Amino acid sequence: MERVAFIIEDTGQRLGCLLNPESLVLRRRAGVEPLRSVGGLVAGAELADDPLLLTGGGWTELTLDLLFDVSLAGSSIATDDVRELTGPLWELAENSMRGERHGRPPLARFVWGKAWNIPGVVTAVAERLEYFTAVGVPRRSWLRLRMLRVVESATDAVGGAISAPALPEELPQQPPATLTEQAISHELTGGLPLADDQAPIAEERLDELAFRYYGDASLWRLLAWVNGIADPLRLEAGERIDVPAGTPSGSTA
Repeated sequence: MERVAFIIEDTGQRLGCLLNPESLVLRRRAGVEPLRSVGGLVAGAELADDPLLLTGGGWTELTLDLLFDVSLAGSSIATDDVRELTGPLWELAENSMRGERHGRPPLARFVWGKAWNIPGVVTAVAERLEYFTAVGVPRRSWLRLRMLRVVESATDAVGGAISAPALPEELPQQPPATLTEQAISHELTGGLPLADDQAPIAEERLDELAFRYYGDASLWRLLAWVNGIADPLRLEAGERIDVPAGTPSGSTA
């Protein structure tokens, strides 16, 4: 058994525990999805496999089987109840909105020797309590924890994306000229046509572009407004979309 720890970024609290190295499971899902069009999955009778679209990203999951025991030396909290050690890990999965996070899930760093130092968010917790005292207080916990690895900063999370301009509550008919003058031009990639007499439709959506450039898919409305798009579901391949470049304060320069 080897000593490991979790460090909660917001508070700096260190949670020590024991880990069986054989119980650490890593899973990786690549950023690859089946190619789809507005009409559904792109496929054909002559294809052995579905066409794939490289979307980027993906996720890495760690599943850990941890041992907490207050009778062992070196606990970060002096207590007779092991739940005081595991409680902070449960709180990481509660999605509580406290402090200055503004909706950001709490970050915990998994540290094990010199080989493991992984920042992530807890997605699931299961616990088996045992070694109870005469009054029913548990002193040992076998805890299974799942966490997803995250990037170090919000800027990295969206690939170095620019900050989006703030969207006014009441949109005028025409956007200010500064939004298009300082915009990045993005050409939509093409999928398959719905019929022989139709132009190829775009395989990208405005919400995907909003997440790629701003890290917020809900800002698709901004892209539709700036580009004068009445129907965001009827985009054509090769169409150019202006993506306004905003300042960190949310205003345009």
